[in-house]
Amino acid sequence: MAEDLIVPAHNGLGVATEAELERLISRYRNAGGIGFELLNALGGGAEGLLDHLPQPVRDGLEGTTERALFTAMKLAHGSRSVVGDQVGWLNAAVASALGAVGGVGGAPTALAEIPVTTTVLLRAIQGEAVKLGFDPAAENIQFDCVQVFGAAGPMAKDDGADMGFVSARLALTSGTMQTVIAKVTPKLAVVLGQKLAAQAVPVLGAVAGATVNYAYLGYYQEIAHVHFGLRKLSIDSGVSHDVLVAELKRRMEPARLSGGSA
Repeated sequence: MAEDLIVPAHNGLGVATEAELERLISRYRNAGGIGFELLNALGGGAEGLLDHLPQPVRDGLEGTTERALFTAMKLAHGSRSVVGDQVGWLNAAVASALGAVGGVGGAPTALAEIPVTTTVLLRAIQGEAVKLGFDPAAENIQFDCVQVFGAAGPMAKDDGADMGFVSARLALTSGTMQTVIAKVTPKLAVVLGQKLAAQAVPVLGAVAGATVNYAYLGYYQEIAHVHFGLRKLSIDSGVSHDVLVAELKRRMEPARLSGGSA
């Protein structure tokens, strides 16, 4: 059995590395399942959700998102010495409760809830990093935690075409946390705009808010697991992180092409 672990797979990866990569790909593909179910319940598409937001809210999304990320970085990191990482169900309960409160008053209350929910999401992302053996106090890991927010979001059809959240780590000399946040903010603003719009759906209100936050928490935990799982796999296997990311993208390509031809 020990010999099986070092037998090269057909693509040059070891069998153990191959199996772990396939597991991460499966988790990535399934990450947005709850978000798609939510969209079906709302009877629309992710792109159309933003059109339902008032223009002033849409115009202020990037600024709100940037401020929320800075606040979340301070609170999420500072709170670790006071409150430890929580089990998954508790994170989900907290996020759902926040979403319910945010959904009661439509867009205004949902907008006010964004910084708090962003902090909860960031803590969950940090928690996945810790599970895989990384130190959330390390500057490069803090950068990576924010970079996870560069994923497409639970209500977008992410077929592997945009894998920026797992790309090579930014060199620490290339900028500060402000640089990383500035890079992530435009995409996250769109994602949070979809969240706001879903929470503001008439009638559903608090129920939609709780469901939206539950979907977002599950999604970003899965994405964080993939992100840091690839880092760990590279360390454990000795295979370059760039090689693993390229292989992940290659294997996601058939799904993208299939989706495009449907």
